Amino acid sequence: MFDFSEQYRARVKAAWERFIAFEPYDYSAVRPEIYASWQRSRDSGVDPLHAKALILNADDIARRIDESKSMIGTVRSYMDRLYSIVKGSGFYLMLCDREGVILDMTGDEDIISEACESSNLVVGANRSEGFAGTNAIGACLALDSPIQVWGDEHYLVPHKKYACSAGPIHAPSGELIGCLNLTGLDSRVHAHTLGMVLCAVDGISKELEIRAAYNDIETMSAQRNIILDSVSVGFIMLDRDDRIVHANSKAHGMLELPRDAVGKDFFDYFTVNDPKPNPFRFSGMDRPTANAETNFYARGSGLPPVKLNMSVNFSEKRGNKSIVVRLEETKHIHRLVNKVSGFKAFFTFDSMVGSSAALRQMLEFSRRAAKSSSNILILGESGSGKELVAQAIHNSSNYAAGPFVAINCGALPKGLIESELFGYEGGSFTGANKDGNPGKFELADGGTIFLDEVGDMPLDVQATLLRVIQTREVVRIGAKYSKKINVRIIAATHRDLRDSVENKTFREDLYYRLNVLIINVPPLRDRDDDVCGLADYFLGQKTNPRGERQSLHPEVYPLLRAYAWPGNVRELENAIERAMNIVDGPTIRPEHLPAHISGRAEGGWRAGQPAPAQDAAVWPGAARDGDGGGSPLNLRSNGYYMILSSLEKTGGNVKRAAELLGISRRTLYRKMDKFEIDYSGYR
Repeated sequence: MFDFSEQYRARVKAAWERFIAFEPYDYSAVRPEIYASWQRSRDSGVDPLHAKALILNADDIARRIDESKSMIGTVRSYMDRLYSIVKGSGFYLMLCDREGVILDMTGDEDIISEACESSNLVVGANRSEGFAGTNAIGACLALDSPIQVWGDEHYLVPHKKYACSAGPIHAPSGELIGCLNLTGLDSRVHAHTLGMVLCAVDGISKELEIRAAYNDIETMSAQRNIILDSVSVGFIMLDRDDRIVHANSKAHGMLELPRDAVGKDFFDYFTVNDPKPNPFRFSGMDRPTANAETNFYARGSGLPPVKLNMSVNFSEKRGNKSIVVRLEETKHIHRLVNKVSGFKAFFTFDSMVGSSAALRQMLEFSRRAAKSSSNILILGESGSGKELVAQAIHNSSNYAAGPFVAINCGALPKGLIESELFGYEGGSFTGANKDGNPGKFELADGGTIFLDEVGDMPLDVQATLLRVIQTREVVRIGAKYSKKINVRIIAATHRDLRDSVENKTFREDLYYRLNVLIINVPPLRDRDDDVCGLADYFLGQKTNPRGERQSLHPEVYPLLRAYAWPGNVRELENAIERAMNIVDGPTIRPEHLPAHISGRAEGGWRAGQPAPAQDAAVWPGAARDGDGGGSPLNLRSNGYYMILSSLEKTGGNVKRAAELLGISRRTLYRKMDKFEIDYSGYR
């Protein structure tokens, strides 16, 4: 400890007198840090007999206090505690910023008043060495080190009856931001006084570090919350006891969580999936889960559950388990699945090739229908392009941004069609996915569902479909509650649904629900010269196995126009593709066409002749269209030509012809009227 004895003080006083008189002297008796401070004070032009006053105006004081409010808020409590120890003994405390300006002070009023009169000691006064000469505040800031200045060590005469102790205050970054000073009469100060100040300064610096750390945590937490609130999924953070630590705004909206739910047990508000004797809890999970479709039941509400896709992850460190629950609306998952699964419509009205009057009329009506949200029924023979029309309508409608989900009602086994269309809950039947499965109607939410071959749908499923159309709600197999959907329904069939209604194989009420807007897709034989344009189009879209482009010989076009195309556009495309694969050169000639089209086969069909009763190989597309193996008399694939063949076989006997075709005589009469067939010509 430094010796502040009377002898030292006398030597300091003598040295100071010589110093201010600029006289040579042995200044080694003065502490080096004090002597250096005297030199800085003199170099700054400080008058040792009169203080150089610098007191900031009110605006500058307010600005400095605002800039240092964090430090002031921390230091004030330490000043109050320290003053409570020395109160009444003639001491006062000052907090200064890094430039030496007094920001706050407290102490015995009598000594503060005396110091104010002698050296302008007020908030806003500058106590740096350049204005107040050598003093503990100025030297502490100049040296960035704690210091105690006694009596005659001060540079200014008015300060020599005081002793002051100051310690530097540092920001968490290590930057010097101010100092704390304790001043009292020289006769009352002890060397331990500096120790008291340093203890306070040490506590202040540590608290500033803690506050900075908390501020950083709060900033990161705020940033995290902003990020979590900006995403389209819900996030709930739970502790090891399932208490809610944080829930973003999306989660609040999805589950209608109250705003004061933080800190509460999540399961005070909800049960997850069906309540059981041992109810589900996140804290009881032993492994993460991803995208599990989950029902959340609000306790005591009796309302239907909120169905969400849930993913759960957690971490456990030092016995603390942190749980993160990610929630996503099922329709968002379905949209992602739709993208991956290819539930998208690729064709538009511009994809329709042809200029015939029949096609133009159909397209004009289809464009109008696309602007509506009403149900659409598309009628047309197999291969005529019903799904292409449905995709074009979807892409021109208000549902274009949603999925286009197509399902062939005639291609699914009877036992699966209902679960495919409407979905099922987990455990609904043997072999069912334990997590359940959404149906095509749910996957099509926000878009279009295309029910191809709707005329082949079983009657019991037709009843469910009717309810879905009426209510716009689906109920999964095994589910207790329904789910609202927003779906555009487009159905299609090659059948005459009026006959099906008459034959009791199609519900009349469903028929009238579906046929709000009816679109008849013309068969290729009614599209004038479109067959030639389509043939050229298919050639332009494909290359042969050798990668070559090919063209049609002029002799081919009359043959294409003359053929009746019972398989429609699909048959034409297949015929062109076949020719491209068997031709050796760049030009497709008549002999490269199938025999029944070119008329080469002996006994084969030729232009202008009635179509004979041929097997499926003669009528391309029959077996592909699900016609039960290509029966010779199959109205689903041949229509007009099969009526001619049946009349020819029965010698114009309408009753026998209807029996041969498997339809009623009344239906046959109506079809003959439609095709303008005179049966008497076959008698």
